Amino acid sequence: MKFTVNGKDYALVVESHERLLDVLRNRLGLKGTKEGCSTGDCGICGVLMDGKLVNSCLIFAIQARNKRVETIEGIGTAEKLHPVQRAFMEWNASQCGYCIPAMILAAKNLLDKNPNPTQDQIRRATSGILCRCTGYLKIFEAVQAAAEEMKG
Repeated sequence: MKFTVNGKDYALVVESHERLLDVLRNRLGLKGTKEGCSTGDCGICGVLMDGKLVNSCLIFAIQARNKRVETIEGIGTAEKLHPVQRAFMEWNASQCGYCIPAMILAAKNLLDKNPNPTQDQIRRATSGILCRCTGYLKIFEAVQAAAEEMKG
């Protein structure tokens, strides 16, 4: 199958049972996508596929054929952070950090579509991702700060 991950084209032979999560982590070495529950309940494995947040533990790799996949590794670098990444750091929006790649992707996806979200829209956009550490307030504040930065 052919697909694009973080702007780079790949052609892979995949097994019918291989999950997108496993291909990203084990075959492409993109360890930023985490595995949580493996049942789609926690959202920790979230990636963007053709601009939609999906649980990569529930997607067979072949379903990504001819699609664009974006992982946390594709949205910024250490030298040039994406505004959402920077806001998460500045607002101390992560504690253990396990959910943060999916949270950042969810926030980026929201802000790409809606540069002026309400608090309710931010909550809805991130609602499928469980965070067991922060209580969410700092995450919501960071997303709002990123929206302000991206507007200006």
